[in-house]
Amino acid sequence: MLRWIALLLTILTGFSGLVYEITWEKYLATLLGSHSEATAAILALFLGGLSVGYWLFGEVTRRMIGGAGQPNRPARLLQLYGCLEVGIGVYALLFPTLFVAVQALSIFVPLGSGLPAFAFDVLLSALLILPPAILMGGTIPILTQALATGLDDATRFHALVYGFNTVGAFGGALAAGFWLIPALGLVGTLVAMSLVNLAAGVVFIVIGARPLAVAAMPADPDASRVAFVPGYRVFVAVALLCGFAMMTVQTTVIRIGGLSFGASQFTFSMVVAVFVLSIAIGSLAVSTARRIPRLFLVFDLWALFATLLLVYSQLDDAPYWAHRIRGLFSSDPADFYPYHLTAFGGVLLYLIVPVSLSGATLPLIFHHMRSQTSSLGNVAGSLYSWNTLGSVLGALVGGYALFFWLDLHQVYRVALLAVAAAATLATLQVWGLGLGRVLVLGLAAWMAVAILPEWPVKRLAIGLFRQRVVEPSEASGPDDYFAKEVPYQYIFHDDGPAATVTVRELLRMGDSDLSIWTNGKSDGSTRSDYRTMALAGLVPALLADRIERCFVIGFGTGITAGELASFSPEVVVAEISRSVMKAAPLFDHANQYVTENPRARIVESDAYRALLRSRGSFDVIASEPSNPWVTGVEMLFSREFLSVARDRLAPGGVYAQWFHSYETDSETVAMVLRTYASVFDHVSVWFTQDSDLLLLGFQSDEHALDLDRIARRFARPDFAAGFRRAGINLLPTLLSHELLPLGAVHAMPLTGPVHTLLHPRLSDLAARSFFAGGTGQLPRASALEIARVAQQNSLFQRYLARSQGQLSSQVRARIVRNACRFRPVECVTLLAQWAHQDPDDELRLRVQKQVLGRILALLPGREDQVVFEQIVERTAELFQREATPVPGMDGQLDGQFALARAQAASELFDAHYFHVAPFPREALARYWRQCEAIPSVREACRKGRLSVERRLGALAQ
Repeated sequence: MLRWIALLLTILTGFSGLVYEITWEKYLATLLGSHSEATAAILALFLGGLSVGYWLFGEVTRRMIGGAGQPNRPARLLQLYGCLEVGIGVYALLFPTLFVAVQALSIFVPLGSGLPAFAFDVLLSALLILPPAILMGGTIPILTQALATGLDDATRFHALVYGFNTVGAFGGALAAGFWLIPALGLVGTLVAMSLVNLAAGVVFIVIGARPLAVAAMPADPDASRVAFVPGYRVFVAVALLCGFAMMTVQTTVIRIGGLSFGASQFTFSMVVAVFVLSIAIGSLAVSTARRIPRLFLVFDLWALFATLLLVYSQLDDAPYWAHRIRGLFSSDPADFYPYHLTAFGGVLLYLIVPVSLSGATLPLIFHHMRSQTSSLGNVAGSLYSWNTLGSVLGALVGGYALFFWLDLHQVYRVALLAVAAAATLATLQVWGLGLGRVLVLGLAAWMAVAILPEWPVKRLAIGLFRQRVVEPSEASGPDDYFAKEVPYQYIFHDDGPAATVTVRELLRMGDSDLSIWTNGKSDGSTRSDYRTMALAGLVPALLADRIERCFVIGFGTGITAGELASFSPEVVVAEISRSVMKAAPLFDHANQYVTENPRARIVESDAYRALLRSRGSFDVIASEPSNPWVTGVEMLFSREFLSVARDRLAPGGVYAQWFHSYETDSETVAMVLRTYASVFDHVSVWFTQDSDLLLLGFQSDEHALDLDRIARRFARPDFAAGFRRAGINLLPTLLSHELLPLGAVHAMPLTGPVHTLLHPRLSDLAARSFFAGGTGQLPRASALEIARVAQQNSLFQRYLARSQGQLSSQVRARIVRNACRFRPVECVTLLAQWAHQDPDDELRLRVQKQVLGRILALLPGREDQVVFEQIVERTAELFQREATPVPGMDGQLDGQFALARAQAASELFDAHYFHVAPFPREALARYWRQCEAIPSVREACRKGRLSVERRLGALAQ
């Protein structure tokens, strides 16, 4: 009974162990960065600590058993293990405090942002991670020795310990990514897991007070040493090769998972959980075997090789099948978990056989080694130490270094060769075949790997995870689907250490449109995204006091950096991906040849480390990262990162942050704004095009509202040329891009949590809203106090006042056309104001007809011209000081009509309010007064008006 209690407790400790690994990785990403070197180093440190722990506690168990002095005399191994679990729990409670101290030391030591600084931070990370990881390494050797009653059941109990502990890790992988960290934050998660370890440790100490009998020791203590086992070197070599191979395979599959489902934290959690569960299944399967044939290890390894070959032949179709799974579900948030459960099942179907076979490998090797020594803990500790060392090599070499020279399919082949080598060694040691036959078998395996076809780029990097509907023509299978003609071609592909990067060329009416794609997601193009990327540099530079030094986060197509380098003496670009920089020359024609511009300097680093360790300040910092649902990108939206950026701004400097309102929801947009406003005291929001937004944080607002200075800079030849390239020729056209002027965001009641590195809510929220694929909305600015601040600080209104409130029809036409290309709501408002002020203007009528098609495409539900014109007409009525009379004014029908009209006008006012063309609140007040004048609906109208005033503020009297 006590043995089964101990086994069940290992499920909990396995659960907490995997959660710790993920949590500590997120902690250390703020110290080392979110680039590939940091990820590989963190994983290697954790696994390295486990490896040391396996070996160390294997030796400890051997000495404890030997020190008992008599055969079958109990050793208090369970109490020792309980103490280890208590130690892990206490360390987890102390970790946040220790991390703060280590982070402060990292910043205090002036090593810059290069290799010496990174190496120093890795050393600091080792001091943080190695102690608890070493303690975790005691699980397998101590419990294997403690629970086995003798050599006959040693393999069974060893496999059960390994399997139960790994089942717990499976639960931890899913819980950490899908619930624990988003709900509790990093500190809360550590506290919760520490309680698990403390409780488990106490129970182990209690049940260990009644010691269990262990296997008898031989008379000669040296005979228990694992190094004396026949074939020891071969067996540990097999374990090391398998550890290297499966960690390399896991890294490759995680990358393919990102290309198939999107590189979110949920994809990572699913893939890791599939591997961990399958390993547990393999180990538990060994525990059920009553008799294990001598050649079973050999057959297991060759079956592992064969099934991994089969998986290789199917993996390039993974994006297609992931797309088919996505098509089974709607975009309703209620389908989020069913979809991911189905996706998990699909990945499990791909991998369960080979990974389960790998999970059986170590228990089978242990079975061969355990009969030669009774120091079971020493055998298990040494074996798992070498296997985990192989995993360390898999993380550093297979998960990082090989990607400097090899693509995904080639890295997978290296893993296959490692498995073949392990199988060959095992065959030679266990089967006893002649050396010649074994070498022929190994050569055949090598040839099988050599003739494998490459994975086509168009199948893996297509980015189908952004399509939510499967068309009937797409259901005929992957070969037919990928045989279709596409209007673009791949001109660059590189599976680098950080990401898979491709460049596509699309020919449009004879013109080339190049786009860069990261992990199957477009991150910018030279035509369709040009305006956004150009304005991300031009707008903050226009508003900043000076433009002597600029910092750009992410190279992408280089357009933002190129625009800044056209007028700034120094532009520093932090780019995390070597693959992006390999592709950079392809975009020179569109980015003013920035790669050849001596003013621009590229720093290969993640932005957080580069900014944190930069010297001096910057006048403009422009950040145009990928979407925050992408793993690692959420750091750039955190309060900590924004605080570092704010502190690196020179007086009068501006920080510009791209964000999107597509494939998200209003809650996500609000969290981003809240976080931004919690750092910057002066914030404005602009649009660039369509659903692309630009959040501007000002070091001060002293010069941000100086329209004369802005106009002078806009007229400079270098700035004018940049804005012309972005399609903007007039200053009022540009100023109409300002959606929320200075002060408006802070005037909004944006209550709720913010996104921090210690509580990374945004990655979870953004990934869930990406699944739904909706459109997020900015908080409305129609409430009285917000509207007052917006009008007071509106740059467009200041321009209008300087022009005595008059705009020519030609200027107005350009403003309206520009808005109607991208922003349908603001387009309607501008057209309505023009219709109110000059209803007979022929140019207005022509412009309204010209933009009709674009507006109908952007406004869902606006199906024809009549509906569109009615919306413009009703909106134009909101500019009238006098409300249109209600027919009759004395009947029930007229009263209901007046109430409905006042309600509709209020909704229209709220939805279409735009400070560039603000509605007079008097018009809305008159609608409600007319409604209240009708006795039959007076009370309903009064309640309606009060409800509107609670939302919009007091209406004019």
